[in-house]
Amino acid sequence: MFSQDDLQQIARHGLAPEAVERQIENFRRGFPSLKVVRAASPGDGVTILDEREADRAAARYDEAAGRLSVVKFVPASGAATRMFKELFEFVNEGKRGKGIDTLLEHVEDFAFWPELKAVLPEGADDKAVVGAIVGEGLGYGSKPKGLVAFHAYPEGARKAVEEHLVEGAAYAASGGTAKIHFTVSPEHRAGFEALLAEKVPLYEKRFGIRYDISFSVQKLSTDTIAVNPDNTPFRQDDGRLLFRPAGHGALIENLNDIDADLVFIKNIDNVTTDALRGDTVRFKKVLAGVLLGLQERAAECLKALDARTGDLEPIAEFIRRELCVKLPEHYDAALLRAILDRPIRVCGMVRNEGEPGGGPFWVANPDGTESLQIAESSQIAPDDMPLMKSATHFNPVDLVCGVRRADGSKYDLREYVDPSTGFISSKSSGGRELRAQELPGLWNGAMARWNTVFVDVPVSTFSPVKTVLDLLRPQHR
Repeated sequence: MFSQDDLQQIARHGLAPEAVERQIENFRRGFPSLKVVRAASPGDGVTILDEREADRAAARYDEAAGRLSVVKFVPASGAATRMFKELFEFVNEGKRGKGIDTLLEHVEDFAFWPELKAVLPEGADDKAVVGAIVGEGLGYGSKPKGLVAFHAYPEGARKAVEEHLVEGAAYAASGGTAKIHFTVSPEHRAGFEALLAEKVPLYEKRFGIRYDISFSVQKLSTDTIAVNPDNTPFRQDDGRLLFRPAGHGALIENLNDIDADLVFIKNIDNVTTDALRGDTVRFKKVLAGVLLGLQERAAECLKALDARTGDLEPIAEFIRRELCVKLPEHYDAALLRAILDRPIRVCGMVRNEGEPGGGPFWVANPDGTESLQIAESSQIAPDDMPLMKSATHFNPVDLVCGVRRADGSKYDLREYVDPSTGFISSKSSGGRELRAQELPGLWNGAMARWNTVFVDVPVSTFSPVKTVLDLLRPQHR
């Protein structure tokens, strides 16, 4: 199937030919649908904390934070192309809809207006104004969301990446240092580094802390081969194979390289202003406190199993009630141990108010258990889609991860991926149709074999920016 040149190209990606052949076989077979049982709901997989319970969890984290190594992990590699899709259509095709009218009517209300005004020629018409946002001028159409001005303050506009610095100071600082890790595209890394070199000293002075900022890029070895509609390898005009980045699921490799006790994960565009950040900070601490309590209890259960003393039922009850894993009728110590000895994540879930995105589900596993997973619509069989529509909550990507064992050793997170949960999509290159393959999503199949607990959090903690007009919402003013 592969020529000598192909094999050299595969090797340069850090891949083995057998791995690429498995990818092609995935195209031929397809990926199975997730075996969802039902949507998780309050009292059945979604934990609702009262004020006192939330206060206790936040206090547990505050008390422990100084002794922990904490990292805030922010996937920030995506370009803002989709955020400005309607603007591109207006500039390139003359297609003007209601969104463009709203944008131009409120253009002076955007945080980037002072920056935009400075680059606009005198008498600029509507197309010139919109063109200056996405093209020559601000160049936002080719920048990542992290480098877009989101919020206006008296001292000036803040880019999205700056708001993560402010958040990090509030809940991810340990021992006077806030460690923040951004996953970025290679072509955008210099832009992030230049902005942060300018801004970090200002925020260090403001908050009286030190920032430890690090970056990583998606590894070439996680790329997947593209194929033609007949599932033969897609070849570019020069005859070379085409490899494509495999989606955010590839970032499990980057996360696996993080050395920390606790890792907070949140998307680059889900930030709000100083005035509205209180709930976000409080519930980040609440989620972390819940995680610490679960880790402590899981360690006690493992110690009891090691000692081989006492009844298994109290351990099984902890697994059922607090780790949210439904056990088969007959279980043994080996199964309990296997469940307890896993990475743990506690995920905030917001009430479903019609926003797109995955949701919390109970899923049937090969070992006879049922556990909680975050599922996207692309993973669910058509016959099961009514379950997704019945979900009371959805996933805002608000995770706290415990990636160490009780003895301090780190889990190899790659061992807890469900490789059967990738998906295939139709794309194009050079005007030619192709099929692309994405790895199991970072918070979907890449964490399928983690212990997962869902906690209800206020919708005020969720303020994503999917299109530029979202910046006009109250959460961003």
